[in-house]
Amino acid sequence: MARRTRRENDEPPAVRAARDRERHVSQVTSYGFFASRGPKRSVTVTPAPLRYWQYVLVSPGVAAATVAAVVVWLVALGLISGWAAARSEAPLAVVLGLLVLVLATSRLTVSDFAVSNDIAGLRQTSSFGVVPLVLVEDVVLAPAPADWPRAKRRGGWWPGRRRVVVRHLAADGQRDRAFSVRVRDPHAFAEALDRPLG
Repeated sequence: MARRTRRENDEPPAVRAARDRERHVSQVTSYGFFASRGPKRSVTVTPAPLRYWQYVLVSPGVAAATVAAVVVWLVALGLISGWAAARSEAPLAVVLGLLVLVLATSRLTVSDFAVSNDIAGLRQTSSFGVVPLVLVEDVVLAPAPADWPRAKRRGGWWPGRRRVVVRHLAADGQRDRAFSVRVRDPHAFAEALDRPLG
């Protein structure tokens, strides 16, 4: 796909992207993690509505690491203090493992300026996950065309969701990047990014 051309008087994408990143953070942090409840009561200026949001489960790698940590904890306790102690500790270990998974759940959010993953446990926008809309090149249903860069996966599998791939420029406005995520409504997601599906 041909890259968008910009008018001569437009500022470079990297400059606008830096400004839009700050605007995105401001808009997104005006909403709590449960966006359906609307803006936070503490905000003094009512923010614009979010264009799109959904919850994204943890990636398989995070889930596997959490399960492995619980198993190692119980096995180590069993070897050190006896298997009876490990059995009595098992409910606590499982509850803490589930808590880690819940707190690692993220929210995929599209504001008027960018798309990002917001981490529930941290209650903040993940700075490494923000992609300003000015840098978004295209959105397609997976699989992506062969000439696209390899897409980084965001989040895990969820029934009824379809994987989309977003091609975008890096923060410098030059290098091609891509990420993929499973969304509940691919068309609404692409529209929110100003790149409707063809």
